[in-house]
Amino acid sequence: MVIYVNAATERDGNGSREMPFKHIHSAAQIARAGDEVIVAPGIYREYVDPKFAGREDARIIYRSEKPLGAVITGAEEVKSWEKYQDNVWVCRVKNGVFGSYNPYTTFVGGDWYFAPVVRHTGAVYLNGRQLYEAETLEECIKGEVYAPSWEPEYSVYKWYTEQDGDETVIYANFQGKNPNEENVEINVRRNCFMPSKTGVGYITFSGFCVNKAATTWAPPAAYQDGMIGPHWSKGWIIEDCEISNSKCCGISLGKYYDPDNDHYFTNKHVKSPTQMERDAVCRGQYHGWLKEKVGSHIVRRCHIHHCEQAGIVGRMGCVFSIIEDNHIHNINNMQQLGGAEIAGIKFHAAIDVIFRRNHIHHSTMGIWCDWQAQGTRITGNLLHDNYTPDNTPLAEGCMMCQDIFIEVGHGPTLIDNNIMLSKAAVRIATQGVACVHNLILGAFTAVGGGTDMLVKGVNQPRYTPYHIPHRTEVAGFMSILHGDNRIYNNIFIQNWPAKDAEAKEDMGFTMADNQVAGTAVFDEYPSYEEWISWFEMEKPADMKKLEEYHFSHLPVWVNGNAYFNGAKACKKEAAKLVDEKNSVYVELMEGDGKYSLKTNVYEFLEDFSCGIINSDILGYAFEPEERYENPDGSAIIFDSDYLGEHRGISCMPGPFACAGAAGKQL
Repeated sequence: MVIYVNAATERDGNGSREMPFKHIHSAAQIARAGDEVIVAPGIYREYVDPKFAGREDARIIYRSEKPLGAVITGAEEVKSWEKYQDNVWVCRVKNGVFGSYNPYTTFVGGDWYFAPVVRHTGAVYLNGRQLYEAETLEECIKGEVYAPSWEPEYSVYKWYTEQDGDETVIYANFQGKNPNEENVEINVRRNCFMPSKTGVGYITFSGFCVNKAATTWAPPAAYQDGMIGPHWSKGWIIEDCEISNSKCCGISLGKYYDPDNDHYFTNKHVKSPTQMERDAVCRGQYHGWLKEKVGSHIVRRCHIHHCEQAGIVGRMGCVFSIIEDNHIHNINNMQQLGGAEIAGIKFHAAIDVIFRRNHIHHSTMGIWCDWQAQGTRITGNLLHDNYTPDNTPLAEGCMMCQDIFIEVGHGPTLIDNNIMLSKAAVRIATQGVACVHNLILGAFTAVGGGTDMLVKGVNQPRYTPYHIPHRTEVAGFMSILHGDNRIYNNIFIQNWPAKDAEAKEDMGFTMADNQVAGTAVFDEYPSYEEWISWFEMEKPADMKKLEEYHFSHLPVWVNGNAYFNGAKACKKEAAKLVDEKNSVYVELMEGDGKYSLKTNVYEFLEDFSCGIINSDILGYAFEPEERYENPDGSAIIFDSDYLGEHRGISCMPGPFACAGAAGKQL
């Protein structure tokens, strides 16, 4: 059955072509497996709560009739502004419009939130741009620059709220504009398209524009909401959408709601934040965390921007998913929110998740895979400008910046054929990572650190789960030994001056971040031959004698890489190219929204070549004993480059099969 929706119809109908519904939510209450909901262009100011699930062989499809023509928004227009003082106007909104959830009494905060809890989930928008929230009316009236903003010139646009009886009072500094003559909206609803119950699977959501919702902070041991999301179900496809201006997250692919473990640390205090994460993983099995029931989503070809926590977030519900061909940018640029859940994409337990061909830039960080990045593959992505602008002070609770962050997992995590142009490339506070055929301008950071907590001089290891290969069932828990990394066939270029790393505190860890590009940070790690010799395999096992080695760094494999502009090679690397005489540049060129690289690096690769890498060469991640392979268990041969071009029997390092490919459209 085809169900029709048209906001412009004269009166609400029955969903037929002749008498369409006025509201998408009406269609969502009757759409069943095999049905398609066609939504005419228009603005739909509503929360859509799909009632029924589709089936794998009979999806429920919600489609915008015209691509991006149907707009679902969590905001309402306000045309009742009155002049208050100078550039500041005021409006009053009866609280009945908010129902049981008032964004102007609900603060952004919770577990792993490090900024002051002073910002509301509500927001004010002027012509589609979110204004900066002030903590006092005086601050709103002054309208001064908020220095940590990545766009300080816009930060003079302010708003402030307070309660007066049954009314929400909002003041806003519009810097000389008359809000009654402009498009001014405020957040009203928490979500736009998200089922309120779990298990509503196999839904396709295609071609919509979704914006401006009062989403809440979404940490891993709490219910995670977004403007769009499947809410703990299986098989959603979210495609060809534009998603913007979520107070926190644009799309959420996790997690279940568990009242006994929701923001446990914030509410109860008595367990460490790390322990409640382990609890959440184990309780997930009770909530049906199985490959047959949860995950396997696809998010593709979406344009996601100007969200203040994450473009896409997921905890456990994101497993076995594909995130591909998305353009994600300007995430957390206002810097009014801060905490350990901020990135273009932030996933916990990205088991068998593939991130491919995404373009992520101008975000606090690009892709962050936290805990249980097992069977994860990050391939063919373009990442750049994911760092704080020069001379911009850091806001309280702000996060470090890098293109990719892999944290406290056991692997296997595969990072291949990517272009990483930011100041920090990969933060490896983890083990079991393979980097193959990447172009890397920044440094590896957090190598050997960022995992354990030092509490009154006593080391408290942060131990995390690993899983049965290609499943969610927990196989064991272990602390991070560091190492177990494979670094093959990459190009490293020192693109920024390397300063002496100063120790600083970040997420409770005090450490000095490396700024030197290359693999020299692995100099002190053993080779495999050194490591295996410790265990005296030809002799009977001696538990006491081997004890120290069971907790020592794991080996690292490094080979076939090229180094330029002072990038440093690992001293144990046998086959490498180190160019200490030529000056190499890489420039990202943009025109009409299309990108290409301008570089001279291929002039200096000379005849240096390296071997084709495959799953057997990469081997098995140590703790889960899982091979670097595809989710279906088949082997990977790295004979295709960033653009899909074929590599022959030998190849050059980096993401391109031939020198000319670097100048093509990325």
